[in-house]
Amino acid sequence: MKNIFTIIVIIHALIHLLGFVKAFQLAEINQLTQNISRSMGILWLIALILFLAAAFQFISNHDLWWITALAAVILSQVLIILFWQDAKFGTIPNIIILLVAIVSFADWSFNRDVKNEIAEILASNSIDKKEIFTEEKIINLPPIVQKWLRNSGVVGKDMIHTVQLKQKGQMKMKPEQEKWYEANAVQYFTVDNPAFIWKVKVDMMPLVFFTGRDKFSDGKGNMLIKVLSLFNVVNTSDNEKINQGTLQRYLGETIWFPTAVVSPYIKWEEIDSLSAKATMTYKGTTGSAVFTFKENGDFLKFSAMRYMGSEANSPLKEWVITLNEYKVYNGIKIPVKGEATWKLDNGDFTWYKLEIYDVKYNKTLSF
Repeated sequence: MKNIFTIIVIIHALIHLLGFVKAFQLAEINQLTQNISRSMGILWLIALILFLAAAFQFISNHDLWWITALAAVILSQVLIILFWQDAKFGTIPNIIILLVAIVSFADWSFNRDVKNEIAEILASNSIDKKEIFTEEKIINLPPIVQKWLRNSGVVGKDMIHTVQLKQKGQMKMKPEQEKWYEANAVQYFTVDNPAFIWKVKVDMMPLVFFTGRDKFSDGKGNMLIKVLSLFNVVNTSDNEKINQGTLQRYLGETIWFPTAVVSPYIKWEEIDSLSAKATMTYKGTTGSAVFTFKENGDFLKFSAMRYMGSEANSPLKEWVITLNEYKVYNGIKIPVKGEATWKLDNGDFTWYKLEIYDVKYNKTLSF
């Protein structure tokens, strides 16, 4: 669809060449019956150049291509109105280009807002602090948690303060849905002041997508979902259920930055030889979950009783993350493939399959 749209813009651009050619009498243009002055011919040429520039920027994934496109559409439509008898049908491609440009502007605006939120949480954490993760930090943890941490390779490494990770995956919105939607996400974590921002874009069908942002900061949660980055379908924040749910998500995802589990806001208790319960309390919000491991110390699953939604009647259901297939980033072994599943009364609802393909620790992070 991207290529088709680019072709539409280019063809529409080239049609504007006719007005320039007629104005300067470079060829006989029978399709245009109205007289066009040379000054107007220059405007037709400028519209051509703007549309071609917009097409080039669009195919090159330039974030601000929509500015050029809007300028081109405005100029083009003014010319079409002035020469309505000959050029009225040019309004149709202008409308198409305008609609795509509006969606692109909304997407740019959404990403800009999320970027500002990311900068805000990162500003409260320093990547310059140097502290080694030692054996002394884990001696009071349950034995299986100690085994996991040693197995992950964090002992002797720098403590992790900030994280950026990228994911690709597939998503379902409801249990009865058969088709999986393709998803791409980037996530940022901070540890000293625990917070995360997860930004995702999900392609539902050609030309239809939604963007989402899940956030935990200052002990509070917020979830935002927008269709075409324009229309809010979910915007919930700062109530007991969303706060606890996002805190539990942060707690479970420490599996990707293991030094965080010795933070003072997380307490551990042994359940048996392969599992331990973690309870996280931060700025008035508390949540617990069970971490289960294999005998060799590899992570197996994370399970929490979590509210399925943020409404007053949202049910409390078991939420499970299972992960497998390990990779090593900066000397730390983490699981990179997995699934998120709700345990419902009528069966399991696996709603997200993910794969992590890039991780950065304690780096100057890019947005």
